[in-house]
Amino acid sequence: MRTVRHGARLSPFQAGLIALVVIVVGVYLAVSKDIPFTRPFEVTAVFENSPPIQQDQAVRIAGVDVGKVSNVEPVGGDSPAVAVTMKLEDEALPIHRDAEVKVRPRIFFEGNLFFDLKPGTPSAGELEDGGTIPASQTSAPVQLDQVLGTLDTNTRDDLKKLLIGYGGALNGEPQPGEDEDQDPDVQGETAGQALNDSLEYSADALRGGAIVNEALLGTELHDLSRLISSQQRIAAALSSREGQLKELITNFNTTTGALASEESNLRATVRELPRVLEAARPALDELNAAFPSTRAWALEMIPGVRETPATIDAGFPWIRQTRLLLSPAELQGLVNDLRPAVDDFAQFTDAQIDLLPQLDLFNRCQLRVILPTQEQRIEDGPLSTGLRNYEEFFQVLVSLTGESQNFDGNGSFARIQSGGGGYPVQTPPVGASPLHGTASAPPLGTRPARGPRPPYRPNEPCHRQAVPDLSSARIGGGP
Repeated sequence: MRTVRHGARLSPFQAGLIALVVIVVGVYLAVSKDIPFTRPFEVTAVFENSPPIQQDQAVRIAGVDVGKVSNVEPVGGDSPAVAVTMKLEDEALPIHRDAEVKVRPRIFFEGNLFFDLKPGTPSAGELEDGGTIPASQTSAPVQLDQVLGTLDTNTRDDLKKLLIGYGGALNGEPQPGEDEDQDPDVQGETAGQALNDSLEYSADALRGGAIVNEALLGTELHDLSRLISSQQRIAAALSSREGQLKELITNFNTTTGALASEESNLRATVRELPRVLEAARPALDELNAAFPSTRAWALEMIPGVRETPATIDAGFPWIRQTRLLLSPAELQGLVNDLRPAVDDFAQFTDAQIDLLPQLDLFNRCQLRVILPTQEQRIEDGPLSTGLRNYEEFFQVLVSLTGESQNFDGNGSFARIQSGGGGYPVQTPPVGASPLHGTASAPPLGTRPARGPRPPYRPNEPCHRQAVPDLSSARIGGGP
């Protein structure tokens, strides 16, 4: 007999909690339209004008949807520029730094706008996640409301005045004496009548224009298409520098305004131009007179110029040999072999920077202190030798060489022989007790007598120390 065990049923609280979680997840997916815990590739594009951009508008590459707009926010200030954040799918990657974005209208049945994304060229490098495409690489169509928005009341009044003034310029009759400098055929006529009279000469002008247009076709096939292609590249280059073009126009407007503010001075300058040309005429005559000499010099240069190709041809073997000499098998190999030695020599040179100052101090010490000390003659009364210090030093070395000669009494053993005399003497303790004796004369003691140490300045270099006076010690008998 088997016992079937049924699982425990969910309580109403547990069932309600599970249902609430399912509802929250469903609402999140419906609103965000993104899978949780995943982050798509994002790119921000800056547009100088503000087209009607909204979230979830499509982003396309070559007509294929590869993403959508996730956020639109103004750049800041009074500028109409906006920053558009786009989420792209993996199929859109990679995006390069020279990528371009254009806002284009959809077809009639689709309506609204879409973003046409050109990924750019690999040579420009890849754009990182969260990167920004500058306004110089974006464009958006100008909307009709933006055009009409620029025509405010003052602008419309100015446009009306312009049209009225233009009409008056065409139909207004000239004042007496106003057209004296004009062609006699149009004197006394309005500008419109003069334009109508110009139609009599338009046939010849149009014929000349036709000749010019025919010349523009070029002399070979596809000359015109190449001209248009070159103009297209120029226009594309200018379009990629939209910001610089705006600055150029702004600066040109500033320059023109500055010139307009100096209108009277410009008139005076133009009035002086004839006199300047008259004054420059002698200089131009002198320059023209110098041309024959220049022409003669140029003619003299022609033989040398003609010999230049032969000179160049003759120089090629030398260049070839020089190139072989500088090849890896020759001087380059030698340089590579010498490189370790050069490195060692460089280290040696660096070490000399520390060694040479020390060597200089040592040499100064030798010249200013040690050598003068060795040249001194020690004055020791009747025991003076008259020899220089270093000479006595070498004689001491000679005496020390006979220290081992014990058989003649000059060895390392001290021999004491007691004699008669009235002066008792004793040695320091030898073994358990000192030795005693008498001498016929008092002992002389240590010569020179022991005195205080000479001054020593450890913080001063050797060459600045004073030369010791070896004869300054007391030389009398000791205790």
